[in-house]
Amino acid sequence: MKTQKVWFVTGASKGLGLTLVKRLLKEGYKVAATSRNAETLRQEVNNHTADFLPLQVNLTDSNSVKDAVKQIITQLGAIDVVVNNAGYGQLGTLEELTDEEARLNFDVNVFGTLNVIRNIMPHFREKKAGAFFNISSIAGFLGTFPGWGIYNATKFAVAGLTEALSAEVQSLGVTATIVYPGYFKTNFLLQGSLRTAANPIAEYKEARDLEVIHNEQIIGNQPGNPENAAAAFIRLAEMENRPLHLFLGSDSFGMAKTKIEAVEKDLMAFESISRSTDYKN
Repeated sequence: MKTQKVWFVTGASKGLGLTLVKRLLKEGYKVAATSRNAETLRQEVNNHTADFLPLQVNLTDSNSVKDAVKQIITQLGAIDVVVNNAGYGQLGTLEELTDEEARLNFDVNVFGTLNVIRNIMPHFREKKAGAFFNISSIAGFLGTFPGWGIYNATKFAVAGLTEALSAEVQSLGVTATIVYPGYFKTNFLLQGSLRTAANPIAEYKEARDLEVIHNEQIIGNQPGNPENAAAAFIRLAEMENRPLHLFLGSDSFGMAKTKIEAVEKDLMAFESISRSTDYKN
């Protein structure tokens, strides 16, 4: 019988993370998961077996993450798959957001992910195996969402560091996948997962209009099914050849194709200018 992988999922108290943890436990995997409150997480998951290890971790504190990794390996025996899912959305145009608001979003979404990678890699290097699934967003590939600039930037950063990670660990038996979810029917667009600018500026019509669209049209009508996303993660983790880029949801897939077509159009239209900067032979 094949040994079941041990999963480590951050940001598991709600949304895709919570759905994934429940699905993994149902299918017989061992799971460690983080939240800001371990007891609340245990209640949400409703699993009191030795296969589930809920952890209260401050992901922006490397020592807190390091202690959690040690505890997981001690109690569950190993870590095989890491899902860097923790993060939150920050709304606000680039002018509106304060330095504090912007840096906090980077601290959680980017440096929290980095802390997990740094502290997991010694274990993965030792056993010459392991898989990272780093959750970006379609907004980490297509950035033309007014009022989402800082959040976009954090998710572009997650994509960039994951691309580098995939190249760095290639000879170590470790894989890294960037996951770009579209809109899933979770509570991401609700209070707690999505923060707004403390000092909004009314003149930013495009940003305000998009906020209205999210509140009145998108919430409750997201096309993505979290249960299907959880099944996709499990399927990918069992594959020998995992992708570097994974677009989750038909909306994400479609927006990615639109971005690629736009880049190709600019490449072709301005090729002569691009090439004009070389030294001439």
